[in-house]
Amino acid sequence: MSKKDYNPAMHTAEHILNGTMEKMFACGRAFSSHIEKKKSKCDYRLSKRMTELDIAAVEKTVNEIIKLCIPVTEEFVSRGEADGRYFTGKLPDDAGDNIRIIRIGNFDACPCIGEHVSNTSEIGHFKIISADHEDSVMRLRFKVE
Repeated sequence: MSKKDYNPAMHTAEHILNGTMEKMFACGRAFSSHIEKKKSKCDYRLSKRMTELDIAAVEKTVNEIIKLCIPVTEEFVSRGEADGRYFTGKLPDDAGDNIRIIRIGNFDACPCIGEHVSNTSEIGHFKIISADHEDSVMRLRFKVE
């Protein structure tokens, strides 16, 4: 993705979505995602399709977190600490000994190299625009406005 297409608000919304999905469905973070300015998608391993009520509850929860105006901060931890506390499976082998953790208050924390907003209030309104389920993969497409 080119630098001009990168959207810190959308990327931070992805973190909140991942935290919400983990808390509500214990499915882990998205194993695949594609984040763009206009719309994005995340894929989660779920054995059954989310209901319309589930999808509405996820959208509502993400928006509630956004409205809390939570600071988005970074910290650096050792690779050993990161491996023990976070999912580091997406980190490249050459990530080094100091791993950057992006923290959204007490709601979510994970290793990440991307750009983020400094406060959730900068994200805007989160909207799930479609959802599909196939072969135990739940795909959520979303945007922020």
